[in-house]
Amino acid sequence: MNKRAVIGPVLILLGVYLILNRGGELDAGTIFGTFWATIFIIPVGLFFHWMYFSMTNRRHAGLLVPGGILLTVGLVCQVSMLTGEWGTTWPGFILAPAVGLLELYWFGNRNKWLLVPINILLVISLLFFAVFTVEALFNRTIMGQPFIAVALIAAGLAFMLLKKKQV
Repeated sequence: MNKRAVIGPVLILLGVYLILNRGGELDAGTIFGTFWATIFIIPVGLFFHWMYFSMTNRRHAGLLVPGGILLTVGLVCQVSMLTGEWGTTWPGFILAPAVGLLELYWFGNRNKWLLVPINILLVISLLFFAVFTVEALFNRTIMGQPFIAVALIAAGLAFMLLKKKQV
């Protein structure tokens, strides 16, 4: 049996368990309360993307704007719920319309004037991310349980997805 097929999922499950069970009970309310963004927001964003990419004529690039916004907001909310760092991740809400507009630009008719709001929103979001992330790193320890859990999940995904070196 392949080691990657066993070690990867075990590390992912261990990381998810550490995220979910922060010293409390593990029940349906905890799972629903933690993963509401993955249950409701992210699927709607993926649905908009699926609608656009499943069409044979790609003239409806406007579907990607709400899709990109909802997908980004869902990811920001999910990361915030898992880490409890709403004070650090809130600039992702400024980034969300930039992602939606960037998808419209990329897959649409490439209107160069869309780059103006995209760049403004991107720069503002990155500036706030940088300021609040540096502040969080100085005020809190980064080696807490959520960091270890995310590191275990990343290691599990690496075990599963990275190809074995051939000697």
